[in-house]
Amino acid sequence: MKKNAVREILFAMVVGLTLLLGSAAALADSVANTERTITRLAEGIYEIRHPDAPDGFPQGNTTVVIGSRGVLVVDSGLLPSSTREDIEQIRKWTDKPLIYVVNTHWHSDHSLGNGLYVAAFPFVQVVAQEETQRLIRDVNPAAIARYPLRKERTEQALATGKKADGSPLTEGERKRYEQRLAGLGPTLAELKNGVDFAPNVSFKEKLDIDLGNRPVQIRFLGRGNTSGDTIVYLPNEKILAAGDLLVHPVPYFFGAFAVEHAQTLERLAQLDVDTIVPGHGEVLRGQQYIYDVRDLLRMVNAFIEKQINAGVQTEEEAEQLLNKTADVEKWREKFAGHDVRNRNFFDVNLHVLVSVAFEQIGTR
Repeated sequence: MKKNAVREILFAMVVGLTLLLGSAAALADSVANTERTITRLAEGIYEIRHPDAPDGFPQGNTTVVIGSRGVLVVDSGLLPSSTREDIEQIRKWTDKPLIYVVNTHWHSDHSLGNGLYVAAFPFVQVVAQEETQRLIRDVNPAAIARYPLRKERTEQALATGKKADGSPLTEGERKRYEQRLAGLGPTLAELKNGVDFAPNVSFKEKLDIDLGNRPVQIRFLGRGNTSGDTIVYLPNEKILAAGDLLVHPVPYFFGAFAVEHAQTLERLAQLDVDTIVPGHGEVLRGQQYIYDVRDLLRMVNAFIEKQINAGVQTEEEAEQLLNKTADVEKWREKFAGHDVRNRNFFDVNLHVLVSVAFEQIGTR
């Protein structure tokens, strides 16, 4: 397996560990959601925001696009109950056939519902960028099989009063771990009913689809959150489904491609976009958030390159210098505001971003 692919899988495991036993914030704290909501983006176009799983694991957003010929869905969800509810909702919106499901990337909270769509709509085509197709096929089954380990590790943290890094649990963290443990049973019961299905249609850089008076542009603009990030763009409506290239309010930087992520967002910003569906979080209006995330990535990448050129030997030293000399608090407040958990999660992301940037820039 290629080095970048191995590194991406390792960072995906870091995401899981952060969710389970990480610092004061779990991943879902950035975009914690307890309700299913639907936002009408335009006539026949909807965003569905899913509640987190009972154990707090976040579920990705789903976008539904209805044309005169058929329906396209962007990202299929994690929990079978959520996917089934989406399917029933689509059937209420239209009697047109669902003909495409597009996975923006390989993570299971965006792709585990594929099989249920195939069962409900036998002629549907599941589409992904070729690297995403490979990762869903080769990595996701084992990742889901490991999910029950969350229970054992959460119980261990509560029993010892310590997180994975050895630091003590705060009272607030203990309460969140207890809530997670209470929700693991229902979550695991749900996942047993998941129907895994790897995409059966792949593309390398672009795929154009006409749903009937509704053109859809499916694009791979470059690596960022994963090695196969896909965006879905509706040029007539100026609507973009960005996957986890953009997550709001605190972006995800757990991918292994810090330099490319900034470059990919620069290409993304060239699209004429009025409305953005991020991978997680509420619908965004305008392009400013693209630039905000891009600029943070650029700042960190440039800082790390400068420190490496100046002779800094370790990522730990580089991170210390970043926190001392860069205006980190400005960025923290921009993305996390004054919410304690979101601020902590921003710091988790920044730490991983520094690590990724140091490795990537230092070895090129």
